[in-house]
Amino acid sequence: MRGRLYGRGALFDVEPAGLVARLVGLRPYAHQAEKAEHAAGPPLLVLAGGRGLGKSAVLAELLDAYTERLRKGEPRKRTPMALIDCEDEQFARPPHEESPESWSPVWQALLVVAEQLTEPVKAAGQLTFPRLTAGLVAVRASDWSGRSDSDRIRRELTRILLLNERRTHFSLAGRWAAKVASKVIAAASGGGPFVAATVEATLEALSEGFTSHKELKPATWYRGYPNAGGNAKRGLLLLAGNFRAGGTSREHAERWLVRALLADLAEAYAGLGSHLRRLGRPIVLFDNAGGGPGPGLLDAVLRDRADGVVDQVVCVATVRGTRHPVLRDAVRHGLPEVTRATRWEPGSSPSSRALLVPLSPLSPDDTLHMVGAICDDVEVPPRLPHATHRLTGGNPLGIVLLATAARRHPDRAASLGRLLTAEVMVEEDRADDGRPAYAELLSRLVPADRLDELTVLAAAHDHDSAVALAHAQLPDDFGSSGVRSLRVRLAEEGLAAQPGQFVGDPFVRTLLLLRLHHRHADHVKWREVHETLIRHYTQDDSRPAHARYRLHHELALGDTAGAVAHLRDTFPTLDTHAWLDTLRFLASAPYFHAHDAEGRDTDGHGDRRTAIALGRTDAGQQPPEGVDAALHLRIRRLLHAVWQVTDPLVLPDPRVCGRLEFELLQLSDLRPAGGALLFATSRTWPRDALAGRPLRIPADDGSDEGEDEGEGNGHGNRHGDGEG
Repeated sequence: MRGRLYGRGALFDVEPAGLVARLVGLRPYAHQAEKAEHAAGPPLLVLAGGRGLGKSAVLAELLDAYTERLRKGEPRKRTPMALIDCEDEQFARPPHEESPESWSPVWQALLVVAEQLTEPVKAAGQLTFPRLTAGLVAVRASDWSGRSDSDRIRRELTRILLLNERRTHFSLAGRWAAKVASKVIAAASGGGPFVAATVEATLEALSEGFTSHKELKPATWYRGYPNAGGNAKRGLLLLAGNFRAGGTSREHAERWLVRALLADLAEAYAGLGSHLRRLGRPIVLFDNAGGGPGPGLLDAVLRDRADGVVDQVVCVATVRGTRHPVLRDAVRHGLPEVTRATRWEPGSSPSSRALLVPLSPLSPDDTLHMVGAICDDVEVPPRLPHATHRLTGGNPLGIVLLATAARRHPDRAASLGRLLTAEVMVEEDRADDGRPAYAELLSRLVPADRLDELTVLAAAHDHDSAVALAHAQLPDDFGSSGVRSLRVRLAEEGLAAQPGQFVGDPFVRTLLLLRLHHRHADHVKWREVHETLIRHYTQDDSRPAHARYRLHHELALGDTAGAVAHLRDTFPTLDTHAWLDTLRFLASAPYFHAHDAEGRDTDGHGDRRTAIALGRTDAGQQPPEGVDAALHLRIRRLLHAVWQVTDPLVLPDPRVCGRLEFELLQLSDLRPAGGALLFATSRTWPRDALAGRPLRIPADDGSDEGEDEGEGNGHGNRHGDGEG
């Protein structure tokens, strides 16, 4: 791996060979053979995960790993390769409005894939696709029937026929295809049925001198089509008819077209002639294969392999989430598990022919190296990489965007909140000045058609609270059914809900809450959302969880009195572990310092949590009558300390971490029964905060081991102010 990616060595390692080299049989970045695994045929490799984890970047790196640059800068592939994005616009609709019966996303994808596979390859002859050519022409012929625009027909037909033209330095590209196209058009323009005449002329062209003698057999491959009776022309006409019929008949025809592509590739690798001394298996890459032609292509490959149709093509696909229906029985292994061995054995179902590997988030060390590489000549705070990893959870896209913002705005690098509200330009040739980093990230991390709804529902904790928000803040036709539909959509995207949070991914939730606060200059929607949830949880305040959630949202609006009183009054009686979990959960509330109705600071001091945590405001505080004043102030300082050091959008202050340790130590003397746990926590939490880890509650024996991850986990549950 040439340093473009981090944390993906299991795929691209050379010594010893990583997964890619073992599947392809060719070392990445070199024209050197590697022993290929699974001689009977490789698995269909599926890289899975949510948005921003670098799935597309892995495919781009894979393409680069098997492409070399010649002296004049021209690319030359080391093995036949093709890469398509299944969500690309060219696969969304037919090129002409009148073409729906003779076109599909799968048809278009096969054409584009084959075009890329015909490109020159190092030390090997060019691939041709006679079977696929005949099938693609047969399907499209019905759209050409009766058309007067012969130039359009000629262009489309020539493009398909080029898949079967072997070009050399001594022949003009397209000469054979143009000649055959003229012959086909002339033959089809006679008095007979257009489709039949087109198919017959195409078969004759593929068999009569325009291609090598070896390709005579592939040209008659369609004799084996069901009910063809050994007649290739009839087989192609049946294929075209099934395609036009749509539904399952079209799916059947598309499977045969996919099989034709794979059969042409198998033919090219069947002999060892002077043109076909090939190292490595051919590679076909399907990005975003959950949409467009992706499911049809994956299903066709998997079903044929399950039916015993052998091929040696390395297919690599990316999907969002890990539960796509086409991959129901896929063999699943984590990235570390496939580092040195594939560990794949297919079962009886077609989907078991796939190997699904979720891409894991990057480690803190990977984040450190990425931030350092991007901010190479810019001085940034030393804790920025750890804070970046804590916020993003190791999401590569988030790390890159934050590091890019820090490089452009080093004066803001002490606050991730300020970096996220700073403008960034991902594409340097873009004419405008960019947009806020959080907006750029959200445009890539969540479904664009549901951004407004998610911005509101990000504050919800479960279905009921999300429905309460939907009724109060979203259009009337959204309701509970809209909440359920969105929850399913998020799960499909790899953003499933977690206990205590409607939007399960802490990083995405933080970005959505940041957008909610900055949606209006007076922050009115921010207040309305949290006030709605306060009312929702006040209706049944007798339930402990409801009381915690109510206090959480009061804290989000800057009202700390209730949280301090609750923690103070329950400290002597509540189980110590539960009390610490409550403290951690309450302090996970999103923080914004006081603003007036126009969005201006009311005190001009910004984030006041540090001053409160360090006791600088104690003199101006008057604890309520009848309470232990010392305990009240200590709890107040402790709450603000935890609130500051765990805020994912500000760097933890070492002074506040020291105060956090001190306050917990003092509290340990006040609770003999829970003193050991409080003492252990006083040591664990400051270290976790400074290292950018979620706060762990140690084991009850006072050791440093163990971790509780209940609904009160404070990791990433809120966001900081863009000015904090």
